[in-house]
Amino acid sequence: MAGQWIDGRAVDGSSGQTIDVVNPADGSVVETLTLADTADVAAAVDAARRAFSEWSRVPPVVRSEALLALADRMRARADEYARVESAQAGKPIRLTTGFDVPGSIDNTLFFAGAARSLQGTAAAEWDGDHTSTIRREPIGVVGSIAPWNYPLQMAMWKMLPAVAAGNTVVLKPSELTPLTSLMLAEDASAAGFPDGVFNVLTGTGPEVGEALVSHPDVRMVSFTGSTRVGHRVAEIAAQQLKRAHLELGGKAPFVVFEDADLDAAVQGAVAGSLINTGQDCTAATRAYVHRSLFDDFVAGVARVMDGIVLGDTADEATDLGPLISRQHLEKVAAMVDRAVDAGATVVCGGVMPDLGGWFYRPTLLTGAAQDSEIVQDEVFGPVLVALPFDTDDEALELANDTVYGLAASAWTTDVVRAHRASREIAAGCVWINDHIPIVSEMPHGGFKQSGIGKDMSQYSFDEYTQVKHVSVDITGVADKEWHRTIFTNPRPQQ
Repeated sequence: MAGQWIDGRAVDGSSGQTIDVVNPADGSVVETLTLADTADVAAAVDAARRAFSEWSRVPPVVRSEALLALADRMRARADEYARVESAQAGKPIRLTTGFDVPGSIDNTLFFAGAARSLQGTAAAEWDGDHTSTIRREPIGVVGSIAPWNYPLQMAMWKMLPAVAAGNTVVLKPSELTPLTSLMLAEDASAAGFPDGVFNVLTGTGPEVGEALVSHPDVRMVSFTGSTRVGHRVAEIAAQQLKRAHLELGGKAPFVVFEDADLDAAVQGAVAGSLINTGQDCTAATRAYVHRSLFDDFVAGVARVMDGIVLGDTADEATDLGPLISRQHLEKVAAMVDRAVDAGATVVCGGVMPDLGGWFYRPTLLTGAAQDSEIVQDEVFGPVLVALPFDTDDEALELANDTVYGLAASAWTTDVVRAHRASREIAAGCVWINDHIPIVSEMPHGGFKQSGIGKDMSQYSFDEYTQVKHVSVDITGVADKEWHRTIFTNPRPQQ
């Protein structure tokens, strides 16, 4: 497989360097690709710029039909997508077949329909003399940078609303996990996407990512990744006054009130904290539990975590996969070790089992301070911290006590508590009595340091379109009333 997809064809990168895509579960090489450099960025952006003039003007039904054809091709290759996604990202096969791939196909079907319903405001004469309409128009070439934790889904979240609205895209997936993005580009071309509409570059962030964000013909940047890198992307984009859509880190609170269904909360906490081995910006990371339930909650979570099966990600019986790399595994383990040194207690987990890959046991901590690193900073691993609270006010204050605001959940059987939590927790998504489920029809995006803008849903078109006001005079009169603010007397007719 070549490492790049530029202007409708697979090509090797110009850097002369290669990269091994490695399976985190066993260290085996899945594929070796050539890396892109700045010359490939220039070629891909040029292809997207040329394609924009045509793609932005085709009737919406054309874009819709291309997306429907893409969904059909992805259905036909669903098993292959699932296997490749599992191998490159270390995901259990149950996760890729039950979540990543079907979710991506559903996103495609949603935007196939949404492409035909993107509208402005109905015509009206606001001043009596002019008919005003609103046009929603595509922005141009979109430079997209996707992360390694959900390679296929994040590629889809970025490409789909952009092309549905008439933009063209140059996507840089993580160089750790580019394979399903390259498959996607191949299928998009076969589905009827004109050459240059969707391009993929496999390269590093410092070279290819920065070159893409700073390219003068890229009119918008869409980035998903860490808040630290998001600041850098925003800085580069601001220098050229580019629009920037940023989906960044998270530190989701999981608030269990005293009237909650304890069994449901225990199950939800384990599922919500361990999804994708905790490498999920919406994963439950901070469990705030009413003191009357705290001990039973901790015991229940530990019991369920201890039963989680780690191992071969191709095995349907495996629950939890490895972390993405040795470096990331060491980072997660070091954060847990520092938490223990600072006074936290490991209730379960906290170890790296010898399974041949970069695995870490599901970990539950108690006794951490609210202002500690393990509570405040993103771990991005299978680690949950549990802390008690005494009053509703305290719980909501603790939930909001972080720089992040991507997602949260509240667990209660009281409708008043549920509505109060949904109103007062500062997060882009608040689940009640569940944690993690997403649907194509609803937006995803955060508050505060978790980013700017929304993925999925009709709301994502706000990121990928620009609004134009068109005003048409309906009087046919040369001497306008407002001209008297400029001329003392009407000008003589020519």
